[in-house]
Amino acid sequence: MTQRNQLRVLGGLAALLLLLLFVYFYGQSASPLAAGLGGEEKFTPIDVKDPALRLDRLERIRKLAYPGMKRDIFSGQRPAPPPPPVVARVVPPPVIVDSGPPPLELPFKFYGLTVDPRSGKRRAFFTTGEDVMIASEGDTLMTKFRLLRIGNSSADFEEVGSGRHASLTLEQPVQPPQG
Repeated sequence: MTQRNQLRVLGGLAALLLLLLFVYFYGQSASPLAAGLGGEEKFTPIDVKDPALRLDRLERIRKLAYPGMKRDIFSGQRPAPPPPPVVARVVPPPVIVDSGPPPLELPFKFYGLTVDPRSGKRRAFFTTGEDVMIASEGDTLMTKFRLLRIGNSSADFEEVGSGRHASLTLEQPVQPPQG
């Protein structure tokens, strides 16, 4: 750019700056738009006879239904026909088979038995952690389990309150490793 063009551009920018400063300082108070925005006038509310919300009228308008065709008034095309009603298949409810009460859980383990050589009476040994219980056929353990039969490898029980049955198998003792 030549020096002459630079002077023209600088002169134009200076004139623009002067015009903006003039409008900023002297042009604001004479603007009709600014006169209406001032805070000097006192606010006066609109005169309304009954300012209460009319809920009955709102409810009446809310219940109105438009009986005409449901179509776009801004389109010249006919509305699409309504879709055919969907027939829901009736699925029968699943058959629930009552499997009865849950199996009886016994809180102890069967770990041994003994037979009295004179009378032939069998006794079984049961454990719940550190406690050891000895019972014969017909005895009640923990006030709710009756020992019905003691076999060579199992013991049969009945829960006194419900009559449910359960069996325990003889647990083999764990041998410590020899070494």
